[in-house]
Amino acid sequence: MCDRRHFMGRVGVAGLALTPLAGLLSACSHSNLPEGMVEMKWDRDACARCSMIISDRRFAVQLRGGPKNESFKFDDIGCAVIWLKGKGWSSDAALHIWVTDSTDQTGARWLDARKAQYLGGKTSPMGYNFAAVSLPQPGSLEFEDVRQHVLAKG
Repeated sequence: MCDRRHFMGRVGVAGLALTPLAGLLSACSHSNLPEGMVEMKWDRDACARCSMIISDRRFAVQLRGGPKNESFKFDDIGCAVIWLKGKGWSSDAALHIWVTDSTDQTGARWLDARKAQYLGGKTSPMGYNFAAVSLPQPGSLEFEDVRQHVLAKG
């Protein structure tokens, strides 16, 4: 009991009044995003390649890299792969690419695109039809295989 009174005396009423506010603000933090990512503004952000609004949370992609270490957002892994094709820094080791885990309808779980597995035959926003999952599944492809399929399709 003495410890609590000592704490209350040091913090004071104003400190306690701010505690709920601190809790609310911490709930708004984006600590669940991988380091380097920026928040996705669903139904407002546009794809860097096709300019379509990013709405389908199962297929979103974000990358960070380039000369200015900028963030770019895409509505489909196909858009990201084709857009990167023309960039001289597309094979840079510092380039980060993330995809949403298609099994998470909220778009809150992000995967390293190069380590993810991809299931074909899905209906994605731009028709490249690959969905990312975290673990290998029968028939799933690795990133490089998906990249080759997308580049062949154009």
